[in-house]
Amino acid sequence: MRPMTRAEREAFLAEPYVGILSVTAEPERAPLTAPIWYEYRPGGLVKVITPAGLRKVQLIEAAGRFALCVQVAVIDDYRYVSVEGPVTEIRPASKQEGYDMAVRYMGPARATDYVNATAKSAPSNVAILMRPQRWNTVDFRLPLDQ
Repeated sequence: MRPMTRAEREAFLAEPYVGILSVTAEPERAPLTAPIWYEYRPGGLVKVITPAGLRKVQLIEAAGRFALCVQVAVIDDYRYVSVEGPVTEIRPASKQEGYDMAVRYMGPARATDYVNATAKSAPSNVAILMRPQRWNTVDFRLPLDQ
């Protein structure tokens, strides 16, 4: 077991894993925690897109920050990255951003149908951008020479 280097953690976070978003909730409640698609490029911001008006958006607005945890949990390959930081921007998400996120997770063949279908149930999405500030990482893979 070892922590990841900066290059390793950023490359890992840039992969299209499903993240688990957490944000502080109201007093007497645990943090809100939910799976979410995200986008990250090394050295950049974490971006999530979600329907406007949801409780998680309201909590993120109130807290001004959120955390995201991403993991691989298979035999001989258990790694995770947890990142937390301040929100830098909340704004309407463009249809292109929604399409790009869908391509990231579903591929281009299914992305158009997905975007069109979800536009009916979530006609207005917001993009929430977070600047990574605190990282926790672990790589449990054994070195190749063991």
